[in-house]
Amino acid sequence: MSDTNRNRLMLFIAIVLAAIYLFPLYWMYITALKSGSEMFANPPSFWPSSPQWGTYAYVWESRNMGRYLWNSVVIAFGSVALITVLGVGCAYVLARYRNMWVDIGLFLILMLQVLPASLMITPIFVGFSQFGLLDYPRFAVILAIAAKSMPFFVVLVRATFMAVPMELEEAALVDGNSRFGAFFNIVLPLARNGILVSAILIFMQAFGEFVYSKSMIQEAELQPASVGLNSFMGPNTSEWNNIMAYATMYVTPVLAIFVLLQRRIVSGLTSGALK
Repeated sequence: MSDTNRNRLMLFIAIVLAAIYLFPLYWMYITALKSGSEMFANPPSFWPSSPQWGTYAYVWESRNMGRYLWNSVVIAFGSVALITVLGVGCAYVLARYRNMWVDIGLFLILMLQVLPASLMITPIFVGFSQFGLLDYPRFAVILAIAAKSMPFFVVLVRATFMAVPMELEEAALVDGNSRFGAFFNIVLPLARNGILVSAILIFMQAFGEFVYSKSMIQEAELQPASVGLNSFMGPNTSEWNNIMAYATMYVTPVLAIFVLLQRRIVSGLTSGALK
């Protein structure tokens, strides 16, 4: 098989796999536009005969989507800010002072990622309750997310710092920069893409967090959109068009961020591949 035919075959396979992967997303968008009878039609239609655009306005107003999305944004940005401030310095130190014990410690800490949030919520809830942090529920959720996601962030950013040559930092020190000056003026700008990618991944995870928010936030006005979506669920749920409209408004901002920053994400993911 020639290289041209092989490339065409690989492109065809990639398109098919992308279509399979994106079909549930497409189905979510069109289901939100279907009427009640059209949703259960057999065979199903792949485009609504008369799109119900008013479903979005109805769900936005009746479910107070603006409040839910704002709470999700507050929790996500709070988690990213806390993890970035604490994790960047930790990752830099672990990248510059490497030995066997550091690698063993990182491996053991990273193993915490294996534990699901549903298993960790009970001890975290009890500990936060004893310290009185549950009086500030959104802050408590931010701390819980930070504790869960910090190892993942540190490992990713550490790899980014390791890709920055130490010679550049040493040259800055020779030129009269302090250790902090070399870090902020030389190392940090070179590692910004990797830090940005890691922060975006943490943001997406925190924006969709459910377990901690459901357990720690009892006030409806402070709950994020993930908990608001759960309020649709019941023993006789049939409002699938409203559920899909809610999910559409919930997912679309994250997709928009990903599309707008896709070049930086790709650059950050490959920053450690070449020197």
